[in-house]
Order: sequence, then C-alpha cells, then structure tokens
Amino acid sequence: MKSGFVSIIGRPNAGKSTLLNAILGEKIAAISDKPQTTRNNITGILTEKDYQIVFIDTPGIHFPRNKLGEFMVKEAQQSYESVEAVVLVVDEEATETENDKIIENLKNIDVPVILAINKIDLNEKERVLELIKFYSDKMDFDSIVPISAKLGDGIDILLNELQKYKKPSPHFFDDEDVTDQPDNVMVAEI
Repeated sequence: MKSGFVSIIGRPNAGKSTLLNAILGEKIAAISDKPQTTRNNITGILTEKDYQIVFIDTPGIHFPRNKLGEFMVKEAQQSYESVEAVVLVVDEEATETENDKIIENLKNIDVPVILAINKIDLNEKERVLELIKFYSDKMDFDSIVPISAKLGDGIDILLNELQKYKKPSPHFFDDEDVTDQPDNVMVAEI
C-alpha cells in the first residue's frame, strides 16, 4: 500500500476545484466564475486498489485586501508544509506578476512541484507550447502537464506523475471516503 498528500494551489479561478472534482469523479468542491469561492482547504480522497492520494484544494492565492483575504492566502500557503507534492494550477488568464509571487515561494520549499497548465481546451496547441516554455523558464518544475479540468483531458497523465511521490503507508482514510468534510460543509459547497 502507498499513500500521499498533494496540495492543489494557484490563483483564484485557475480551476483548482474543477480539477479536484475531475480527479474524484464527484463534485465535492464548489465551482464558480466568482473568485474566492473556496474559502477553506477542502480535502478530496482518491482511493484505488493499491494506493490512496489525499488532495487538499486550497483557496486561491491572491493579493489580499482584507482580513478574510489574508486568512485565505495563509490557508493556501500552509497547505504545502506537510505534503508529498504540490500541484500549481495556472491558466493563461492570469498575468505574469500574479503567478510570479507564487512561483517564488515554491522555489523555497523542499517538495516536488508539478505545474498543471489548465484550460488547454480554450487554446491552440501553439499557445499551450508557449505557456510551457514561459513557465519552464521561471522555475524548474518536476513536471509540466497540460490539462483541461473541465473536459478531463490530461488528468490521467497528472495522476501518473503523482504516482512517483506516494510513500509506503496504510491508507489514511476509509476506502469509500471521498472527503473528510462533514455533511453541512458539503451541502454548503454544493
């Protein structure tokens, strides 16, 4: 048996919650065009025959303008302190400076970082290649995976990459669990 924790981080509306829902095949995190829909870390649990990956969907990292914003950014940043890997979700809608601060922080952690370039369904292949080059020049990511969380494209490749970072361990949660959130939180998310 192998298990591991993976933090999903990125700017607001990059598609972090959509990615988590696509991985699990079930809606456990709210999806909205409105930024900062996710206000607390949400745990999603993927259990397969011989492994379990516990995903932590975080609030979007942004430049906070109030105490709530500061709390949400702190929640996201603390999520990668005790995980086996971090998935940074980006899309081309974010400006260069919006992701620069996140990337600079990630350079200082001792955890593998996978870049997931989301929303490839909205871009031509040439643009996706430009984004891969752009981000690979900013940081030496452990891998870069183009995905469309909305359509499920590239999710299997991303999961294959995450297989490398699981450690021998019993499962942390029961095999039938998909989240550790209580029912009232799940209802609020829906």
